[in-house]
Amino acid sequence: MKQNERAVMRVMAGESLTTPPIWMMRQAGRYLPEYLATRKEAGSFLDLCYNPRLACEVTLQPIRRFGFDASILFSDILVIPDALGMDVRFEEGRGPVLKPVDAKGINVLVETASKEKVLSHLAPVLETVDRLRSALPLETTLLGFCGAPWTVATYMIAGHGTPDQGPARQFAHTQSVAFAKLIDMLVKASAQYLIAQLRAGADAVQIFDSWASVLDEDQYERWCVQPVRRMVELVRAEVPDAKIIGFPKGVGAFYKGYRRTTGIDMLGLDWTIPFSFAKELQDEGPVQGNLDPQRLIAGGAALDKGVDDILEALAGGPLVFNLGHGITPQTPIAHVQQMIDRVRKKS
Repeated sequence: MKQNERAVMRVMAGESLTTPPIWMMRQAGRYLPEYLATRKEAGSFLDLCYNPRLACEVTLQPIRRFGFDASILFSDILVIPDALGMDVRFEEGRGPVLKPVDAKGINVLVETASKEKVLSHLAPVLETVDRLRSALPLETTLLGFCGAPWTVATYMIAGHGTPDQGPARQFAHTQSVAFAKLIDMLVKASAQYLIAQLRAGADAVQIFDSWASVLDEDQYERWCVQPVRRMVELVRAEVPDAKIIGFPKGVGAFYKGYRRTTGIDMLGLDWTIPFSFAKELQDEGPVQGNLDPQRLIAGGAALDKGVDDILEALAGGPLVFNLGHGITPQTPIAHVQQMIDRVRKKS
C-alpha cells in the first residue's frame, strides 16, 4: 500500500473522507493495563522511552486493541533536553523534574550541543521508529513528534511544570538574549530530531506546543510562531515532502494564521475552540481534534454528544478525529471504544 493511501495522510493532503480517521494523543498510556505491565518491566519512564523493544510494544498496544488509523511514537518531549546533557527524570505523582538552567548554563549547553550528540543519544528512539514501521499494519499512519521549543524551554527554565510557566515567561522578559540562544538551540536540535524520525520511517510528525497559551501576543509570535516556522523550514530543507501537524494548545484567536505563518500542514485544535471558528480554520486546511478528554471520561450521552457535534461541524471537510489534548489515566477503556464506534458510525 502506498503511503498516500493511509487515511490520515490523505486528510493531511486535503482530502475529506466520509468517515474521518481517528487516533488519540497519549493513546499509549496509563489507562491501559497492558501499558502498566510493560512500564513496570521497563523500570523508569525514561528507560521505557529508550528501550526500542518495549517502546515499540507500548506504541502498538492501542493499535491492537482499538485499530486506530494512526500510531504515534511512544516517547516524551523532554528527551531533547536529556539529549543535550541536562539531568532529566520523572517522579511518580510529580512528573518531569530537571535541574533548572540559567543564562550561564544555557551558554554551556549551546557550546556543547551538536547534531551528532543529540542523534547519538536518541538513537534508541529512532530504532523504535524503524521497528514500528515494520510492525504496524500497512494502512496505519506512523507519527513521530517533538515538543515545540517554547514548551520544552519552560521545563528547562523552571525545572518542572508550573500552573502558568511563570519562571520561563519572566526569564524571557528579563534575559531575552540568553533565552533566544536557548530557543535557537532547541529549534535546531528539534528539527534534526524530526528529520531523523522521518528518515527512520515516520509518515508525518507533530509539534506539541502545550504551553503556547500562557504568552501575550508579542511573546507568542516571538517564542512560539517564529521558532516553529524555522523548524518547519529546516525539516523541509532536508525532507521536502514532510507532512507536519502543529498543535499550539489553548491559543484561542491566535490559531488564526498559525498554519500560514509556520507552514504546517494540519492544525491540531483543543476542545475550547468554538465550532464556527474551527470551521473557519478548516476552510484554510486540514484540522485535527477536538473532543474534550473529560467527555471521554464521562461516557454515555455526554460523550455521544461531543462526538456528534464535532462530526456535524467538521466532518464535511478534511478532519482527523482526535481529542483536544491527551487521554487521561482514569479514562474507562469502554468509553474509548464507544467514541471509536460513534465516529465510525457503529453506534
